[in-house]
Amino acid sequence: MSASLRLSLASLRAHRRRFAGTFLAVFLGVAFLAGTLVMGDTLRAGFDSMFGDATTGTDAVVRGADAITTPGESQGVRQPVPTALADTVAAVPGVAAVAPDIQGAGQLVGGDGRPIGGQGPPTLAGNWITDTQLNPYRLAEGRAPARSGEVVVNRGAAGKGGLEIGDTTTLRTPDPVRVTIVGLATFGGEDGMAQVTFTGMTRADAEKYLTAGPGRATRLVVRAAPGLSQAELVDRLAPVLPDGVEAITGQEAAQENTDMIAGRFLTVFTTFLLVFSGVALLVATFSIHNTFAIVVAQRARENALLRALGASRRQVTGATLVEAAAVAVSASAAGLVGGVGVAAGLQALFPAIGFPFPEGDLVVGALALAVPLLVGVLVCLGSALAPAVRAGRTAPLAALRETAVDSSGASRSRAVTGAGLLALAVAVALAGVLVAPSVWLAGGGAVLALIAFVVLGPVASSTAVRVLGSPLDRLRGVPGGLARRNALRSPQRTAATAGALMIGVAVVSLFTVFGASLKATMDQTVSRSFAGDVAVSTPSFGAGGSGLSPRLAPALGELPEVDTAVGLGRGVAEVDGKGRALTVTDPVALRRTFDLGTVRGDLGALGTDGIAITRQEADRRRLTTGDTARLAFADGDEETFTVRAVYGRSELAGDYVITRAAWAPHRTQDADTLLAVTFADGVDTAEGKAAVEKVTARYGNPEVRTRDEYAQSSAGGIDMMLTLVYALLALAVLIALLGIANTLTLAIHERTRELGLLRAVGQTRSQLRAMVRWESVLVAAFGTAGGLVLGAFLGWVLVRASDGSSDSAFAFALPPARLAVVALVGVGAGALAGLRPARRAARLDVLRAIATE
Repeated sequence: MSASLRLSLASLRAHRRRFAGTFLAVFLGVAFLAGTLVMGDTLRAGFDSMFGDATTGTDAVVRGADAITTPGESQGVRQPVPTALADTVAAVPGVAAVAPDIQGAGQLVGGDGRPIGGQGPPTLAGNWITDTQLNPYRLAEGRAPARSGEVVVNRGAAGKGGLEIGDTTTLRTPDPVRVTIVGLATFGGEDGMAQVTFTGMTRADAEKYLTAGPGRATRLVVRAAPGLSQAELVDRLAPVLPDGVEAITGQEAAQENTDMIAGRFLTVFTTFLLVFSGVALLVATFSIHNTFAIVVAQRARENALLRALGASRRQVTGATLVEAAAVAVSASAAGLVGGVGVAAGLQALFPAIGFPFPEGDLVVGALALAVPLLVGVLVCLGSALAPAVRAGRTAPLAALRETAVDSSGASRSRAVTGAGLLALAVAVALAGVLVAPSVWLAGGGAVLALIAFVVLGPVASSTAVRVLGSPLDRLRGVPGGLARRNALRSPQRTAATAGALMIGVAVVSLFTVFGASLKATMDQTVSRSFAGDVAVSTPSFGAGGSGLSPRLAPALGELPEVDTAVGLGRGVAEVDGKGRALTVTDPVALRRTFDLGTVRGDLGALGTDGIAITRQEADRRRLTTGDTARLAFADGDEETFTVRAVYGRSELAGDYVITRAAWAPHRTQDADTLLAVTFADGVDTAEGKAAVEKVTARYGNPEVRTRDEYAQSSAGGIDMMLTLVYALLALAVLIALLGIANTLTLAIHERTRELGLLRAVGQTRSQLRAMVRWESVLVAAFGTAGGLVLGAFLGWVLVRASDGSSDSAFAFALPPARLAVVALVGVGAGALAGLRPARRAARLDVLRAIATE
């Protein structure tokens, strides 16, 4: 073992408490990263197993060949296949069984009258396939549906809704259907596929409620005879299929389902968590760098003596890096164990919040172990590299000096460089916001702004600490003044310590501002576009829910309290070759309940071959009233539509509007997504709402909200998102606070003699504790203030860039109350971080402290 290695290990053993904060920072960052990767692998393996088990008996799937996909959606709409094709498929040699598979939206109402599921994942309904090998669901209790009105539901949905076999409830299809539960089913051995719900009915009921008419199925599922492979079966089916219909293997269909349900969700989910892992590790780099910078400064005489005794620069640098490597490897290894614990905890926690993991053991892959270990070691070594190089440059003559206190940082070159970077960051961000709207360009400006803040930190710290600490002289007397002077001693150390907290607060502020802006945008959209008195909607987002019955609007329109009731349905078609969402409605009533801006043309003249489009879409496609557009529908039909109206706004009405009569020949399962109601003259809101609720109770009891309530409900998911963001960012803030505590602890070691002298001349223990605590508060206040400014700027950039690069109009909102809470939490957390170092300082023995060199 070399002398430098022995020296490094001896130093670690002698001063292991110095690196406790560094160890914890690396440990927490690596544990969160490893836990995320292990959780992703476990979920992916669980879904693969579940889909594989559920579809093991399906060897081929016959379906529409082409899918129409609208922007923002990954699953396209396919042409239905005729159920009569099943007879043709059954006659193909090697086909053992074939069954029509009809799928649609259907939401069960629970025993408490509330809908089950629908908050994101789909709520499905379909025909119960009697062939047990072709049916992905397995009957666990009861029997299969035999008569109209009988259904089988997945056991997870029944448990969540408080339903049992024999219960009668309502199934929204979206028309309300009274059904009786006669069986409970599982999917791939699970009570349900995550939050997806399923209701199986007879084939006749499925054709009646889930399709536009009998004789249509979503697809055909086929089972091969023994000894025939899936690929051979598909090859035999292809020649007998009509144009527009294709056959794929069961394995390909299962993989598509896995990619759609699990793959896309897991990619977004794990990416979301990995971003926060990155933030935590970025914060950790500041804490690690600061620790090693202080340790190197404190060991200046020791390193100088080594140089004087013959140690080379490389050996001194290597000795410091060996210490960093030892901390990195041990902390990262412990973090891997902690990460497996995090994943196990989430596996137990998720079912409690309504999102069950697929059953099975944790999957700990090699990549989930190697990546966090490598990242942890690289982050720690990279953070310690600059201090290690500085240690190697220590001159031998420094051994004759007193222990140095690092006071570098506030140089003229740093100020010029930081100011230049900040100017460049603002210019790039403004270009991405105002000149050429681009989220990527604005993001580049945001990264440059972060770098500029880090570079300018030591320059700004002196002024900021003087301003923030000026009240302490009056309020806290001598301890407050000493705390301010201590924070001013080393601008670079203060900035580096506060920098970790600054990043955490900046990200919290960024999401706070962006969330408030999204809520303001939704409120603005409803206030500007929605002219009705109440809105009727289903409490769902994403793919969940079943929508509203198209019969509800006419029923409400017959009430004497109602002037106008209009429903907005949804269709899809390819417009001149590109998939687009269509709003299906009564255009005349739409204009009375929604603000469409300036309208050119006649909305009342759409008929069955007319279309209305927004001015923005018309300009993009160079269309005007009287021009024609070719629409291709999912059922294979193509028709020419004439543009008969161009309107100004599209927030709620969408970019394309056609009549229900035009959509009727191409629809599958007709449903409205929103229903707007305007009351007659003289009817107050409470009276009109009560009348509307009496009618909606017969249609599955959807939500009836006033305009303000509808705006608030539209933004309801944002608060949930922010709660999750704050919980995840708490890890980064915790690491930042560990850095503050560790810096103060090392500073106390550095100032041992000084503290002893203060005690000797009359400073009490309580005054000493107050001095250290207020120093911690000043550092935290500096980091919090910088984080708030940076976060608010980045939030503004993100909102404006999103506004310029999308069709929707974004509103910027700065929430002062929430940001004030963030500021109080940041400063309060700084006070907590100073408690332990303050207690340690107060326990110093006065005589020993004075004798310390």
